[in-house]
Amino acid sequence: MARHQLTQAAFDRLQSELYDLTTRGRIEVSQKIERARELGDLSENGDYHAAKDEQGHMEGRIRQLEAMLEEGNYEIVAAPDHGVVGIGTVVEILYEGDDPDMAEKYFLGHIEEELDDLDIMSPNSPLGSALQGRKVQEWVEYDGPNGRLKVQIVSVEVHSA
Repeated sequence: MARHQLTQAAFDRLQSELYDLTTRGRIEVSQKIERARELGDLSENGDYHAAKDEQGHMEGRIRQLEAMLEEGNYEIVAAPDHGVVGIGTVVEILYEGDDPDMAEKYFLGHIEEELDDLDIMSPNSPLGSALQGRKVQEWVEYDGPNGRLKVQIVSVEVHSA
């Protein structure tokens, strides 16, 4: 199984989420289920079924987080050298033939990273793999779904959480 490569910020947030779900989350859901049971007939009790669905989704997320954060299943990745594309960096790219104002910015990292303002690019994707270790102004070629594509790295910066 592939190890999850996480920034320290993502690891800390996921651990906090797991703790919250296994403590406060479980207590709140069990209280909702208990209140719904007090309403009587469970077969037609929408509140009860909604609370049980919520519990199922929450327990699924807890299992997902536990598996991801289990010792040996993750790796905390340090930020790369200044100006080098790597996990935890924001990279701005420009596709060959595009106007400079069409440059796109991405955060290179795990899908579990939470960034409101940037799309996330997987380091295991064809473009993500090709960009890693490269520097500003370099041209990078990679195989996309519709053939070979070429991008230029416009800028690279370490994302600060």
